[in-house]
Amino acid sequence: MELASSKRRYWTNPSVLMLAGDADPVDVITGKARTVVFEAIQDGWSGPPFDPFALAEYLKIGIVPRQDIAEARTVPSGEHLSIEFNPNRPRGRVRYSICHEIAHTFFPDCKNFVRNRLAHEQMKGDDWQLEMLCNIAASELLMPIGSLPTLDTGHLTIDALLELRKKYDVSTEAILLRTAWVTGEQCSMFTASRREQDGIYQIDYSVPSKSWSVSSITPGFRLPKQTAMSECTAIGFTAKGNEDWGRPFDKLRVECVGIPPYPGDLFPRVAGFVRYQRSLPCDSSEIVYLRGDATKPRGEGLRVIAQVVNDRAATWGAGFALAIRRKWPTIQESFRSWAEIDREHLQLGATQVAEVDETTTVFSMVCQHGYGPSPKPRIRYQQLKNCLEQLAKYSVANSASVHMPQNPKAQRTD
Repeated sequence: MELASSKRRYWTNPSVLMLAGDADPVDVITGKARTVVFEAIQDGWSGPPFDPFALAEYLKIGIVPRQDIAEARTVPSGEHLSIEFNPNRPRGRVRYSICHEIAHTFFPDCKNFVRNRLAHEQMKGDDWQLEMLCNIAASELLMPIGSLPTLDTGHLTIDALLELRKKYDVSTEAILLRTAWVTGEQCSMFTASRREQDGIYQIDYSVPSKSWSVSSITPGFRLPKQTAMSECTAIGFTAKGNEDWGRPFDKLRVECVGIPPYPGDLFPRVAGFVRYQRSLPCDSSEIVYLRGDATKPRGEGLRVIAQVVNDRAATWGAGFALAIRRKWPTIQESFRSWAEIDREHLQLGATQVAEVDETTTVFSMVCQHGYGPSPKPRIRYQQLKNCLEQLAKYSVANSASVHMPQNPKAQRTD
């Protein structure tokens, strides 16, 4: 009885208490979601991605698109229920909202009220308890237990989570919440937003993993001014960094991505996770993969933008080189003049350095033979190796960081 009493002091929402009685509401809602999943899969529901519309049909819940509602809501009509949703929201958000509303139908009093999916800033009183449980259930429905890969040390990166997000066709927040629930890694997922008054980022909410051993990161917690989150200046841009958040968190590894902003805000919100630096190998020369604009290199000191060019054309007309040409016409002119002075300059394995300004340099590597469609790769790997060795010597001699697109055909990617 003492345990049941302590749970009642923590859980106060009437709908939650009606659902769980003296049991743990998290266990109850998780059990109900998993039962629905197992029964639906047994009857042919499959994924990933798992289709929430098909699940609603299986559960005999009507689905109605409506553009005049913010997100989604569950509407009772006699003995039946229907889910109304805004079809103009991003696809992943719609899918999550449908599952969130399906979770509302697990509560015994669902037919007594219209249930609206509430944004974090709209919640009042103990609304968060009901919404949190529906979020947990929604994650169970979209990403069933056992269908996710291991997300522990070596596998937990923002890049891996974004790939999983695409595989399951869910929102970034959804995959982060699910990860916090299933991973054995000591970490905490979060979303944060930028304060317009001073440009400081602060935590909107955080969800620790089961093994997170320090205090929760509370809503409103202000982050260091130089946080990596400030680099997420567009939706989809990623950032990574080691930061000191002060006691009790101290030194943390931060990995994050820009997500859609709150209505009316100029800057994207940021979602990601933190974990302790002490559990990570330290190597200052590691390759860091980021999503963003490679023509806007990040960091302090001299930054070298490296690009691959071909041995036939002195004018850049495609791929990342075209992006360089459009942003810095003087760099293109410098390369063209260099190539025209001596055609031997365009031989495979040659390199050319052109300064944008005192902080940025473009390093062009001639290691592609010709251009245009070809049945065989045009890249010449031995010449690429030679060019990269020259790039390494140049960057070490000038204490510079090196930035290049992962896909040389892409115009904008770090």
